[in-house]
Amino acid sequence: MAAPQRSRNDALLMGFALTQAQSWLAKRGTDLPDDDRRFIELSRKMTRRRSRRMRLLIGGLALPIAAVLALVMVVVVRSAMRELQVVRPFMDRDVRPYVLTAKAEHTLKPKDTFGECASVPGKDYCPQMVVVPAGSFTMGAPDSQTVSNPGVQQLVRQVPVSTEPRHLVTITAAFAVSKYEVTFDEWDTSVANGNCGQIDDFGFGREQRPAIGVSWEGAKCYVTWLSKVTGKQYRLLSEAEYEYAARAGSLTAFPWGDQVGNNNANCKDCGSKWDALMTAPVGSFPPNAFGLYDMVGNVFEWVEDCWHGNYAAAPGDGSPWLISDCGKRVIRGGSWYYPAVAVQSAFRFWSLPATWGGTLGFRVARTLDTP
Repeated sequence: MAAPQRSRNDALLMGFALTQAQSWLAKRGTDLPDDDRRFIELSRKMTRRRSRRMRLLIGGLALPIAAVLALVMVVVVRSAMRELQVVRPFMDRDVRPYVLTAKAEHTLKPKDTFGECASVPGKDYCPQMVVVPAGSFTMGAPDSQTVSNPGVQQLVRQVPVSTEPRHLVTITAAFAVSKYEVTFDEWDTSVANGNCGQIDDFGFGREQRPAIGVSWEGAKCYVTWLSKVTGKQYRLLSEAEYEYAARAGSLTAFPWGDQVGNNNANCKDCGSKWDALMTAPVGSFPPNAFGLYDMVGNVFEWVEDCWHGNYAAAPGDGSPWLISDCGKRVIRGGSWYYPAVAVQSAFRFWSLPATWGGTLGFRVARTLDTP
């Protein structure tokens, strides 16, 4: 019987029709049959019930909505106040006076260094940058090198790591690369004066050790912050730029030669006191020919590119390769935990953008305004 009752209720008068009927009832009620009067009265009662339910519903939602709006306003106000009281003074005091002028930028030469934030002895508020020259190189590993051998595939859990086909990459303009991996001092500055989150040092120490526990998303947060406070275009390196900067003109398996040698980097078999134990303070090993430190070893470094299983159709201009599986991002350079094969210049692998851990860090690049 519920369905017929619902059908009768649905047929009741509403809105303008009910208003007209109630007016007719008031004026000519005695002329209407009893059934019509009852129908109009039932329609009036049902409308009142619906109106009452609606008021109760709106009243019930009003408090939660008001609470959400109040919370949003608190967040917005706090963010605005922090911007005015913390971030802007930091920019005005510790960044903008140090940012390169257009004239200074135009006179930069390869291997020149600069920093665009204040520094104190033993601590930089943002990365020291080194100018890397334009040039060409062949990307990938020759067959005589071991990047694609079964040992590497076992290292990365049988996931094939391909550096083929080898291909020419031409980088037409100089750009700047951070001299070291981004340090905890630099990351913690972005936390104190921006919106990047706290990260764990895994008990290895902070300050001048490379910032670890950073996801690709976290690295992007940092370069966004650095670009904002300096007003310059900071970014992650592309994979091609990374290998070009790591090789620094070398054609050998490692930036320093074809053998891993001893104490050239921090990896599981590199002969350093940090091997397979922890990160080393940045700059603990000799720089490469471009003046860059720890381009291999110490921590894997995030780059901009999406992962591709090989170099078929890879860009030849050094730009990031952003088509294909962007659910995976490229990491480069090996780390303190992995064997020496992973610190070869051509070694490449991937991780998920939200992944973080004690072997993952990054460094930054800066596009230069050249005349």
